[in-house]
Amino acid sequence: MPQAFKKHFNNNNTKSIMNMKKILLTLALLLSMTIHAAQPDTVKVRYIHRLTEDDARIFESNLQKTVIYVNDQVTTHLIMPENIKLVDISTDKLVGNQCADNIVRLKPKSTLIDNELAGTVTVIGERHIAQFTVYYTKAPKRAHSVYTVGQNDIRDYTNPEVSMTQGDMSRLCWSIFTSRRKCFRVHSKQYGIRAQVNNIYTVGDYFFIDNSLQNKTKIAYDIEELRVKLTDKKETKATNSQTIELSPVFSLNHVRKFKKSYRNVLVLPKLTFPDEKVLRLEISENQISGRVITLTIEYEDILHADGFDSDILKNAAYYPYYYITYPSQP
Repeated sequence: MPQAFKKHFNNNNTKSIMNMKKILLTLALLLSMTIHAAQPDTVKVRYIHRLTEDDARIFESNLQKTVIYVNDQVTTHLIMPENIKLVDISTDKLVGNQCADNIVRLKPKSTLIDNELAGTVTVIGERHIAQFTVYYTKAPKRAHSVYTVGQNDIRDYTNPEVSMTQGDMSRLCWSIFTSRRKCFRVHSKQYGIRAQVNNIYTVGDYFFIDNSLQNKTKIAYDIEELRVKLTDKKETKATNSQTIELSPVFSLNHVRKFKKSYRNVLVLPKLTFPDEKVLRLEISENQISGRVITLTIEYEDILHADGFDSDILKNAAYYPYYYITYPSQP
């Protein structure tokens, strides 16, 4: 064999071997990918055509929604712990409206399949939001006629327009109402009636003023109105004397007549005023005699208002924990 031909043959042979190696390597890689793809998936995938109660919880366990069952023969009422600002119903399978400040009623628009997902209902309150997954049930007895929304059903959200809800005010007022008296500076006695301020608390952006009356006469006291005024400490006839009337944002006791004793907790927006001014509570009588019971609260009393602590609410079934000041541990 000529030397030049032998050299050319060896070169072609080497190239063929290298090409063959590339082809084999490519085939091996493809085979490996095919084998890997054929292995069973370790992640469980579920294709849901009609949601069930368990299916609604597989996506994100930290965002489990409360399940509500409805029926076309039952009207379902959702009772929120505070006034409702907005209600959103995700589908046209449900109809509903807000029938009271804190109550929403729901009903399916028509008969659905048993356990069929009817939609999602979102209820936004003054400071909390609740979301419900609603299913249809063919059994009227299984449907919720009244569902009271509890603390486990709601989440906080920031509402710059509301620093404290009416529900929280009510719960805090009840706790103060049942607490012992700590304030002994503010009291008066007029017309056989002793008036006193039992406690003054500051919570968030509000003052809570706990006051009571003791009637020592045999004549019942008919309350015409309760007024709160910011006025001069020394009343004069000067024209520059100013009186500012304040409107309580919440009043616990709406009783208009009492024979022996009366107690109420008023909630006022937090305020400051100069030392020459006083805060005056006036409870007037709805009679010809027109008795007016007055309690005068000085600025010093406001400055010494107590902050809420956990001891006040230790016997309460529920309290808004975010307003409470816990004592520091030693």
